[in-house]
Amino acid sequence: MGGRVVAVCTSRNKGEQKNDVGEAFLQENHGIVGDAHAGPWHRQVSLLAVESINKMREKGLNVKPGDFAENLTVEGMELHTLPVGTLLQIGPEVIGEVSQIGKKCHTGCAVFQKVGDCIMPREGIFIKVKKSGTVRKGDHIEVIGQVYRVAVVTVSDTGAQGKRVDEAGQAVKDIVRGWGWEVTQSKVISDDIEVIVETLVALCDEDVDLILTTGGTGFSPRDNTPEATSAIVERPVPGLAEVMRYETSKITPRAWLSRGVAGIRKRTLIVNLPGSPKAVQECLDVLASILPHGLEILSGRAKECARAGKEDNS
Repeated sequence: MGGRVVAVCTSRNKGEQKNDVGEAFLQENHGIVGDAHAGPWHRQVSLLAVESINKMREKGLNVKPGDFAENLTVEGMELHTLPVGTLLQIGPEVIGEVSQIGKKCHTGCAVFQKVGDCIMPREGIFIKVKKSGTVRKGDHIEVIGQVYRVAVVTVSDTGAQGKRVDEAGQAVKDIVRGWGWEVTQSKVISDDIEVIVETLVALCDEDVDLILTTGGTGFSPRDNTPEATSAIVERPVPGLAEVMRYETSKITPRAWLSRGVAGIRKRTLIVNLPGSPKAVQECLDVLASILPHGLEILSGRAKECARAGKEDNS
């Protein structure tokens, strides 16, 4: 999925239309240098499709790129259909992450006063700049991946009491970040089933894509993670736990003793991992090639699951 940049627009003040300057430098975690909307926040650079502007032209409005206060005007892409977290390659250098779809329109702004309507709140998108570089009119823009939001939950009485270093949780975070995903939350909680349930439900309500728990999957009377997870998931995903046990049992037969489960609540996938850093690494090695496709489907990013020439059994 790709398109082309047709205008690079900036303004000195917020709430006013922008002018096409042809090219601009996009600074990591800042935005377009010199633009009023740049800064260390989630709406660093705004994008709008020419196709969206044409909808306003069809209403008889005389509008051009920049009139809706967008920084980058793009053609050939349905920008508003991209999920939050989508990675975009813009030109040869810049990488941006979609951070918001649409926005509240302020009727007092110069854009609304001149145009009388604004397509930006409905079909504009915003990105955070992940990699700096120059963007020019005519540059290619394409989707190159997806950043998933991950929460890591370590279930350990001693860890929650501060008597044990959370090495397994840190291992999970390091691995996930190595995949290019974002760890949005990290928690160390006790083995109390009520605490685990409350924590998982709260994280699902915050719309994280994936929750990885570590610990509490064994035979101890205080190992309650599978029971808590099973109590709150709406759709079990038994295959993930099964494949982890099967593949890691080739390393140690003790893998068969893990009682970890996996399942979906709302649009969040929850996967129980064992409590040791070594077992965490082994299990995530198994899931590394599996989780991206599952999360694509769950997040709505994947539009078609069929494999070429074969029936898809997912």
